[in-house]
Amino acid sequence: MCGIVGYVGQPGAVDRDYYALDVVLEGLRRLEYRGYDSAGVAVVSEGAVDHRKKAGKVAALDAELAASPLPNSILGIGHTRWATHGGPTDPNAHPHVVDNGRMAVVHNGIIENFSELRNELAGKGYNFVSDTDTEVAATLLADYYNKDAARDLTAAMRLTCRRLEGAFTLLAVHADHEDRIVAARRNSPLVIGLGEHENFLGSDVSGFIDYTKQAVEMGNDQIVTITAEDYEITDFEGNRAEGKPFEVKWDAAAAEKGGFSSFMDKEIHDQPAAVRDTLLGRLDERGRLSLDELHIDEAVLRSVDKIVVIACGTAAYAGQVARYAIEHWCRIPTEVELAHEFRYRDPIVNEKTLVVALSQSGETMDTLMAIRHAREQGAKVVAICNTNGSSIPRESDASLYTHAGPEIAVASTKAFLAQITAAYLLGLYLAQLRGNMYADEIVDVVDELQKMPEKIQEVIDAEEQVKKLGTDMVDSSSVLFLGRHVGFPVALEGALKLKEIAYIHAEGFAAGELKHGPIALIEEGQPVFVVVPSPRGRDSLHSKVVSNIQEIRARGAITIVIAEEGDESVSDYANHVITVPQAPTLLQPLLATVPLQVFACALAGAKGYDVDQPRNLAKSVTVE
Repeated sequence: MCGIVGYVGQPGAVDRDYYALDVVLEGLRRLEYRGYDSAGVAVVSEGAVDHRKKAGKVAALDAELAASPLPNSILGIGHTRWATHGGPTDPNAHPHVVDNGRMAVVHNGIIENFSELRNELAGKGYNFVSDTDTEVAATLLADYYNKDAARDLTAAMRLTCRRLEGAFTLLAVHADHEDRIVAARRNSPLVIGLGEHENFLGSDVSGFIDYTKQAVEMGNDQIVTITAEDYEITDFEGNRAEGKPFEVKWDAAAAEKGGFSSFMDKEIHDQPAAVRDTLLGRLDERGRLSLDELHIDEAVLRSVDKIVVIACGTAAYAGQVARYAIEHWCRIPTEVELAHEFRYRDPIVNEKTLVVALSQSGETMDTLMAIRHAREQGAKVVAICNTNGSSIPRESDASLYTHAGPEIAVASTKAFLAQITAAYLLGLYLAQLRGNMYADEIVDVVDELQKMPEKIQEVIDAEEQVKKLGTDMVDSSSVLFLGRHVGFPVALEGALKLKEIAYIHAEGFAAGELKHGPIALIEEGQPVFVVVPSPRGRDSLHSKVVSNIQEIRARGAITIVIAEEGDESVSDYANHVITVPQAPTLLQPLLATVPLQVFACALAGAKGYDVDQPRNLAKSVTVE
């Protein structure tokens, strides 16, 4: 998502032909792959803070700087913003400048209690010029700074961070301190770069890899103060802490991919953060779900008697997962329609129908035309989308944004998991609004959801087994996938990934359909992935799927089984067992999908294909 760069140099220490602004702008360009909708920079020079910021790409900021240059400086910060609180406008762009123009702050993440803090600060007489949570954090920092007779920026940052809830990285500079940047992180990335008489900060090493490969990893809930010659890390209480030094082993060309072999590989590894960020800020101070983007009258939502999910490709499979959860939690009949078929079959849609449109880009033409048709019939439309300000959210009645960050690879990975997560939130919100679930039941599900990023990380940490399967099966001409209940759309998605990037025959089937035809495809050596339901949930489904494994194994299939940790019932019938952490049945797709993504990426890579740009495909289908 957002990108951050910071730089402190030492005037006259070595012969350099660049200043802070050069470093910061180059770092922002390196971070453009993260996606953004505005950019800005600030420098400190001769006891003053100067800044420029502009909605649009870095090129728009370059034009602004050409028209109104900044002074040469050895201290600067920069930011590329992916809009969350407030639209992509000049006032909402970073840096935010406070304390009568003497302090500049940039920020990644979401401050969950920003509304409460904003009201508190407004009561003290502070005014706000943006819609952002960042300006609130910056104003709070300035308030603490000015209460301190010593004007200690690091101490003020500690006090500020103790008040903030959510995930954040903050960088601050002040006109009183021309030699330092103070930064903090909680559940949001920040790394220190070490140079000769100069030091750097970045949301990842891409921001400074042109200048140094020596870096320091910070821990969570830590603050760093950097100068040209040194850095000091403390926790939020002021206790000294040690960072973890490391050397960047890859070059600038690989930096955009974070050192991974492909954007797809990187985006698979982004998934814990994508799910975590999509969940952030969704509970109010009473512990109730609060989806601020859903500007549809509650009475209208209570009156809904049918939900139709419309989407294409991977997003349609996310919709199929959502259907199981929404019907279970809300007791509302839910259909999943391919957007390109929806309006051509004269669907039954009226003012009591809620249409949920899923699209990563927000520009999928088939889905856009479908929501236009639905609204013409009187239905309300909620868009689940990853791109702020795109066409589908603009033309919908309400939007629920995922916060997966930009997805560069054509084959979707992290957007799929983020869409499922957002759809779960929507289902729980409707159940809360309509009284279908007790408050403590909703809290229990949300608690389980909040555990999922860590569990997804566990699956990723064990990826080497799956990668080896992919390379070992490089000569396979066909792979089949079986699943039941929420495992069925997972099977469909696994097959789609393999078709998209490895160009081999792959099919996903509902396991119960096996004996109704697909079992004819099973022959000696046929690889079959089987997604096994939790034995702790729907016991009858678990036993039925285990029976399916026995049936195909008896006919010569190579069985690759995805099962819960502790499920010993599958081992006798599986050639390979891939375990995932235990999770409630409805949430299992967030875990079971990941090995299938890793497998497809590894197999396609072993074939020598470009997994990021598969043939004949585009990231966003903007024509019907």
